[in-house]
Amino acid sequence: MPDDDDPKFSDDDKFRPEAIAARIDKIGAETDAERIAHEEELKLLQRKRERKKTGLEAAASKRLTNIGEGSVRRPSESVDAIPEADQLLERATQATKWIREHQSTFAGLVAVSVLGAACALGWVIWQDKRNADASVLLAQAIADDLGNIAGVKDDESDDESATKRLYPTFKSAAERREAALAKYRRVERLYSGTGAATLAQLGEGSLLLDSGDGKGALAAYGAVTTSRLAQADTEVRGRALEGMGFANELLAQTEAPNKDKDLDEALVEFKALEAVDANGYKELGMYHQARVLSNKGDRTKALDVLKRVESRISEPQAGHPYAYLQFVVEDRLREIDPTALPPRAQRMNGTNGVGLGSNVDMNDPKIQEIIRQMQRKERTEGSPSSVPAPGSIP
Repeated sequence: MPDDDDPKFSDDDKFRPEAIAARIDKIGAETDAERIAHEEELKLLQRKRERKKTGLEAAASKRLTNIGEGSVRRPSESVDAIPEADQLLERATQATKWIREHQSTFAGLVAVSVLGAACALGWVIWQDKRNADASVLLAQAIADDLGNIAGVKDDESDDESATKRLYPTFKSAAERREAALAKYRRVERLYSGTGAATLAQLGEGSLLLDSGDGKGALAAYGAVTTSRLAQADTEVRGRALEGMGFANELLAQTEAPNKDKDLDEALVEFKALEAVDANGYKELGMYHQARVLSNKGDRTKALDVLKRVESRISEPQAGHPYAYLQFVVEDRLREIDPTALPPRAQRMNGTNGVGLGSNVDMNDPKIQEIIRQMQRKERTEGSPSSVPAPGSIP
């Protein structure tokens, strides 16, 4: 058969049928070397099949054989790889499902929430405005309470006189009291529950004491002691307790049959004042108790209390707040027992240890005013016995 590589075939003869057939025969033919190699491969494969597999080879073959024959094991849906995450997803899924099934209900809840937030914001704004309006009206009431009396010139410093000119002027003290009292009560009526209303009740109680209305004053001060402001502010609570004590003292003077009972009630209030945790209230409460004990006729016990107060407030200390209280305590001591203290002139000169001379500036206008008041009382009454106004020290 002609070979297409045979030189006897030219390039033009390669596409002749004889040349193509020769190439096909050559592709399918097997040489001797190839045949021998093929026979050896068959013999090697036969020996491998006949040899018995042992050890790791057998195990590996078995595993390879079983691949794909069994069903694939997948993680069970009941096993939670991360319980917290699955619970969260489950709840989210349930919530989403519930929202889809109750769209109208969910929309209503959202609307209620938005409305509630709007109402809360509106209430805060309204409350702020209410407090501001109450403060304005309270300031007007205080201005009336501190107002001027026509034709009466107060012995005050230039600064105090300039301030007083800013206050309204009234024909009489009674007219001033009525004007202030009306505004205080208006604050209480229109703005009940506010801090301004509580302070208005304090002002009302003071004015009622001035007018001699002990029962009215007791009611006003009693309302203050139970207020939220009094629970939060020790000064407000102290002033209210002091006012209740003064009101009971006033009732003891105006209602003779109940004198002892009213004085005992005053002692209770002043003991509560002593327990107020604020600077100066302990000594102030003790001093008021001594006054009441003296009025009840127990001068020995009153003297003992006054001596304890005097020892507390006369201790050498810089800037203690008891200067005015020290002055009246010493005066009350001398009234009960003239020998309890050295003469005042001696104390002022500091010849008997630390006394008023070391703690009180006698040129202070307030001290001078106290001295003038006590001198007027001594001229008209012989001894101080009237009930003081709240916040004052008789």
